[in-house]
Amino acid sequence: MKKIVFFCFYLIFLVSLVDNIQAQKKDVPKQNKWGYIDTNFILSKMPDYQKAQEEIALLSEAWTEELKTKYQEIDTLQNDLQEEAVLLSLEEKTKRMEEIKAKSDSLNAYRHSIFGIDGQFFQKKKEILKTVQDRLFEAIEKVAEEYKLQTVFDKAGDQNIIYINPVHDYSDYVLEKLGLGDPNDIIR
Repeated sequence: MKKIVFFCFYLIFLVSLVDNIQAQKKDVPKQNKWGYIDTNFILSKMPDYQKAQEEIALLSEAWTEELKTKYQEIDTLQNDLQEEAVLLSLEEKTKRMEEIKAKSDSLNAYRHSIFGIDGQFFQKKKEILKTVQDRLFEAIEKVAEEYKLQTVFDKAGDQNIIYINPVHDYSDYVLEKLGLGDPNDIIR
């Protein structure tokens, strides 16, 4: 654990050292200008976002209702089986139980294809929100350039850093120091 903490401090020191060296070379001021935004507030003021949220909600409701209906059908089949169980032969009972299980498994797979991690709902939501997110990011980038901000933070979301001026990306320098740099990459 101590080695990891020491390594982290060493890495921070190394990046700071590289930053100072580069700042002296490029005659860039050492102080970076930064700002923050509240994407929740901004999105709440965007009519396109409100419209997209409504479309997503309608889509979710439609798929949820479809799944609810199909689950009710399976429940009906199970109830019918329980009511008729005493009248059915073992073979008929087993056959109907297998049919119910197959339908249930099929429905669970369908539900996963809709609402799973990379399901249709997730993909459609991403597609619907893409234009809004692109517009928002373009506006953030323009503001950052206009006000000469090097970094823009988001105080509302999970994603803390929204924009970083690529001039301050020292990943290649760190890779070079670790001996993992690309020999064909020219670091400016």
